[in-house]
Formats: sequence, C-alpha cells, structure tokens
Amino acid sequence: MLTLFRWLLRLTVGLLVLAVLAGVLTWYFAVRSLPDYATSHRVEGISAPVEIVRSTENVPHIFGETDADVFFALGLAHAQDRLFQMTLLRRTAQGRLAEIHGPRALPQDDLMRRLGLYALARRSVEVQDEPTREALAAYAAGVNQWIRIVNEGARGRGAPEFFLFSDQIAYWQPADSLAILKLYAASMTDAASDEILRARLSLAWPQHGADIVARAGLPRPAAPYADIFPEARFANPERRSDRDALRAPLTYLRPGLSLGATAFAAAPRRTIGEGALLAGDLHGRLTAPSLFYLARLELSSGGVIGATIPGMPLVLTGRNPQLAWALTPAGLDDADIVIEEVQPGNPNRYRGPEGWLDFETRRELIRVLDGEDQTITLRDTRNGPVVPGLEAGLRDVVPIGHVAALRWTGLTPEDASMSALMALMRSSDADRAADALRPLVAPALNVLLASDDAVHSLMAGALPQRGADHPTAGLLPAPGWLQTADWAGLTQLADTPVQPESGMALATEGPDRQDPRRSRLARLLGDREVHSRDSFIAAQLDIVSPAARALLPVVGADLWFTGDPAAPGTPERQRQDALALLAEWDGAMNEHLPEPLIYSAWMGALQDRLIRDEIGPLADDIHSLQPAFIEAAFRNANGAARWCDIVQSAATEDCVTIARQSLDRAIQDLTARFGPDVESWRWGDRHEARHIHPGLGNLPALGWITNITQSVSGGDFTVARSGLFGRGSQPFAAEDGATFRGVFDLADPDSSVFIISTGQSGHPLSRHYDDLSRLWRRGEYVGMSLDPALARAAAVGITTLTPAN
Repeated sequence: MLTLFRWLLRLTVGLLVLAVLAGVLTWYFAVRSLPDYATSHRVEGISAPVEIVRSTENVPHIFGETDADVFFALGLAHAQDRLFQMTLLRRTAQGRLAEIHGPRALPQDDLMRRLGLYALARRSVEVQDEPTREALAAYAAGVNQWIRIVNEGARGRGAPEFFLFSDQIAYWQPADSLAILKLYAASMTDAASDEILRARLSLAWPQHGADIVARAGLPRPAAPYADIFPEARFANPERRSDRDALRAPLTYLRPGLSLGATAFAAAPRRTIGEGALLAGDLHGRLTAPSLFYLARLELSSGGVIGATIPGMPLVLTGRNPQLAWALTPAGLDDADIVIEEVQPGNPNRYRGPEGWLDFETRRELIRVLDGEDQTITLRDTRNGPVVPGLEAGLRDVVPIGHVAALRWTGLTPEDASMSALMALMRSSDADRAADALRPLVAPALNVLLASDDAVHSLMAGALPQRGADHPTAGLLPAPGWLQTADWAGLTQLADTPVQPESGMALATEGPDRQDPRRSRLARLLGDREVHSRDSFIAAQLDIVSPAARALLPVVGADLWFTGDPAAPGTPERQRQDALALLAEWDGAMNEHLPEPLIYSAWMGALQDRLIRDEIGPLADDIHSLQPAFIEAAFRNANGAARWCDIVQSAATEDCVTIARQSLDRAIQDLTARFGPDVESWRWGDRHEARHIHPGLGNLPALGWITNITQSVSGGDFTVARSGLFGRGSQPFAAEDGATFRGVFDLADPDSSVFIISTGQSGHPLSRHYDDLSRLWRRGEYVGMSLDPALARAAAVGITTLTPAN
C-alpha cells in the first residue's frame, strides 16, 4: 500500500510539473507575439525612413517622406496590433470561416459565397483611381512585411490566436481591403431585412400586422403581401435560436448587422471659439478588440487622424488640418428581395419577363474544420444571386416553387467607393469633399463636414431608380419576372453641400426613421445658443431616454397612485413602489438606478403581450422596443387600441389591464432574480457591455481572459447608445454601442478628443488590450492632436522603418 501511495504521489507531482511547464511554454510563445514598439526594422517596400510614433494610449502617429511610405507603415502597424482581426475579416468576405470555426460557421460562409463579395472586390481593383491603387498596394506591402518579420523572427505567429487556429497566413492583397469595405457596406444596410419583416408581418396578420413597423417609422406597404403572391402562406414559424446564435460572434462584420452612427455639428457662429465643432460616433457590435482602431497619418496633403478599420488604409471618421468629417448610414432603400419562379420540372431554369431562363450556376467547396467538407451550388439570376440563407425568416415568405434573389447596390462590379472615401480624407473643403464622394456606391452615407468657417451636410452613395409602376415600391419582395420590378438604374447622390440655416446639423441612421435619439439630440443642441467642446461631449454622452419620457406618462396614466397602500412584502406593494419610483424618474438610464431596469422590463413585457397573440412566435423577431407602436396603441391612434385585446380570450381586455398585467409580470421576473426589495435593484446588474472576442470568446477558460464585461449606463434610445439585444437569457445585455467616439474642435484642434471601446491592441496579454475600455465606460476620451511635437513628447515607443537597400 505504501508503495502504491508513493507512486501516486510521484505521478501527481509529475502531472503538476508538466502542467506548469505547459503553462510556461504557452505563456512564452504567446508573449513572443507581443510587438516591440521601440525598435527598428529594415524593410523592403519604402523609399525613405518612416517613423511610427506610439502615444501613451498606443495610437500610432506615422511620419514618412511619401504617401505610399505612410500607407505602408499603417499596414504594418495594423498587422502588429490586429493581425488576427484582419485575417478574420478577410475570411468573412471570402466565405472561409468554417475552416477555423467548424460547422457552426457554415451558414455564414454559404451566404458569403453566394453574395460573391470577394470576387466583386477583385474586379473592382482596376476601377480605383491611381492614388488609391498605390495606397492599397503600399498598405498590402506593409502588412506582408510584418508577416515576414514575424516568420523570420519566430515572433509567435503574430498573434496568440493563430496557435489555436492553425493555418498558413496568406499574404495581403489590395482586393482584401476592398472586400472588407464591401463587407462593411453590407453590415450597414437593413433594407432587405425590412422587406422580409414587412412581408412576414403582413402574412401573419394581413389587416394590421404592418402597424408594428409602420409606427416605428418604416413605410407601410400599399397592399398585403398575399395580394402579390397569393400562394404565399404564413407558416407560423417555430421559436428559433437565432438570437442566441448571434450572441457568440464568429467575426466582426456580417450582412444585415445594421450598423449605425450619430453625428452633429455647430457652425462657428454657434460656438464659443472661432471654428466649427463636430462630434461623431460609430456604432457596432461590442467585440474585443473593437472593430475600430485609432491612427494618425502624415500625408502630403496634411495630417489625418481618426477611426480606421484594420484591413483598410482609410480614416472613416476624422479630420485633417482644414476639414473634419463624420459619417452615418443614410438609411436608403438600396436593396430588394426578388422572388424568382422556378420552372416546374426543371430546377435549372427560372421565369423571366419573356420566358424561362437558365440560372447561372457554379459549384464551390467549403472546407470545414472537424467536419465534412461541403460542396454548394451557387445560382445567379438576372436580378442577382439566389440567397436562401440571407435571413432565417426569408423562408417564411418564399412560396413553394420559388427562390429568393438579392438585388443590392453593393453588388455593382465597377465600384470605386474606396477611391471616393480615400479622396474624402484628403479634401480641404466641403466642395472638394462633395466632388470626392460622387463615385461612392455603397455604403450610402450621410456626411457632416466642418471647416473653419462653416458646417455642411450632404448625402452620398447610389440610390436605385424604381418606376412609379413598381409592384411593391421596394417595400416588399417583388416578382422577378415583372419588368416593372426592375431598377431603371442607379442615381449618384453626392451633390452640393448644404449649410443649415440654424448653424446646427445632425444625422443618425437615416432621415426617414422616427428616431427618439434624433429628437433628443435636436433638443440638446437647440437648448443652447452657443456650444463648446465640453457641451458636445455632454450631448454625445447623454443617457436620458426620450422613449421612456414619452411612454411612461401614457402607459401608466391610469396606474399612478391608485388604490389603498398595500401591505409590505405583497405583490401589490411592489407594484406601488415601482410606480412611485417611475413617477419621479427623469428618464436617465443610469446604471446605478432601479428605474431603468423596471422600465425596460415593463415595456418589454408589455410589447410582447400586445403582439404575441396576433403574430405568435414571429414576436421573437421583433427584438427591439417599438415606442411609437406602443404609444399609438395606448392613444388609440387610428384604432390601434385593438392590439390591447387578447384575441384568444373570451373577455375584451383594455390597455390599462394589459399595462398592469405586464408590470406585474416584469416585477415577478425581477424579484426572482434580484429579490423583493424594488429599491435595491440596479440597471447595471442586467445592463452589461459584453465585448466578446470572435473565436476565443466562446471557449470557457479563454473567454474569461479575452472577453471584457462591464456595467454601463444608457439604452436603446439614448444618444450614448448602448443597445439592447432582445429576449433570451440576457434580454438587457448591451450587445452593441458607440465603439468609436470623437469630438473635433476646429477652433483649438489640439483639444479634440476620441476613444474606442476596448484598446488598440488585439493581443490579450498586452496592456493596451483593454486600457481604453475603462475610459470608454466612464465617458472619458484621449487627446487627438496633429502636432508632431506633441506626438513625440508623449511617445512611449518609436518604431523606425528603414529601406532594406
């Protein structure tokens, strides 16, 4: 027995030693991939020495003799900090995520192969102007030079993720950057998603289903979807897990992500200084690291600083010495779902305007990690690619014997959008910016411009031309065989910049939406005659919900202070306590208060109770609050109070009853989670910003290291957007938000500030992986300057690149 004990002890000690050695080796190889910012490299591809000056926050300031050398260094800096992110974005555009993520990435790869974004990007390289082609080539050379440095110096493959996702890192190509821009454009539009949702609601309740989205600001179709496709029938889909699947992001961008942004500006006559003010933020999924990356480039046209996306040599929102610009999605209807009829008995043909036509078909192989490789058949029609997996709900609106194709402006092969955006960041005034943006196709954008003497706004991008006799006006999927459903062409929207008479300009996600954030922002800007940088920061960080202020007085009008005081500890007393708190609340979605949590739970339960009995499980896909719809129901606008009646019950419920029942249900759920004391509840306990690492974030141990979780203030409709995700196990988690914020003061440029939601580095062991996230959470910023002396004075490291020859 003693001998057995000794051998068990030796075995245990041996296993512990092996575990320690494995941990040390893992740490060693992971640390090898941390870049040294205070060093020099002899590189091929530059004409003269280049300096990358790293600020305290790891923002690279790049100085070179030529623009090509500067873009080369930007590519190298992006690769130093975000190489895995860049390759992941490229894989997404190519439809090759399953090679590293396995079968769960197959649906996304299948969609990307059918859209063909990467093939379109390769075709569009030659249509870029000469400066853009030179910049793309130089940028790619810089990325590839860092890959060579990593390989030759055994620097841990460039990022620790590559040890888990074993694969050769292909050299960067100019088409890769163009493909990422197309992917970004596809992530900004929700036109096709809106069509699908309208059609599903129309089929679920032909008479009034469109009320939900119409009240939310989306146009109402002239006729029910069943009138266009009589053979279409609502299938009452089963409850799906799509929402849960999206909680585990496989990458940073995907079609239909509906990225947003906010921008506002003040002319010099409305500021305390002698120059304009501009504020802009860019919304996206909260990932670790952030989609965006801060950088400064010293170009021949002057310094440029702002937000970039690793993979593109482009400052999306930023400023140069003469001009600042901020971009938001234009919210145009730039896509159509087209229903194609397949010839009976011949699946290789579809119906055209004058007879049956052959599908353009090709077959592609999708390689799958730890799974069986999949061969898929891709089909294209005269209207666009067939996309059965565009959205889970699409199959609900496609009649039997038909398929759905996508017509989208971003599928244009001759797309010079990269050239347009590259020219924008070199523009010195609003007129030159407008000229630069004329070739822009996708994404369609609202652009705010600020110069020393004025602010301007304009819209840029391609708008489809639909005829007056279009069968659905682009609001619902249309028959592909009707020539009246065709586009007559595309209209380029870039026009003469407009100066607002008030001296104030603002833009959110499209001009046609009833956006409570827009009304709140307009009020904040209008309440002051003169603005400063600090007032713009306060407006950008505003956490008051205009939706809460509008809804609570209407929904709770007959519930406030009613009935005798109930006994402590009873459900009636909890309801009274909750209503008393809400009656005194100013609508601030502060993480330390109970009121935002009670309000959000109440409105979520109320909306679900209003619509679920009419549209069934389709209610799960209405995953955001629709304040205008709820207000219309309680005000009985055009008979909208009919939604308050539960159609399956014998009794006729009114809106007051539904409001009370919904509040009781919300309080029950919150009590089960946080206890009976209403005043002890906190919004931040349920509203956490979850920055998930695409790939590693799903792994139990590594997810704990790579993911960043922190409670935050704000909500869906606050200017400081902190979007809710919808229903599920974590209905109030902040899954998206302003992942970049910037305020540009042209009167005192060096006082301009910006921030991203995580850190500059994508390496989990770097101190710059999450150092900015704490500032971002607290509403703080870091300085933004184009003064080379200031950049060098605050440098924590300078990387010097010298020509190899």
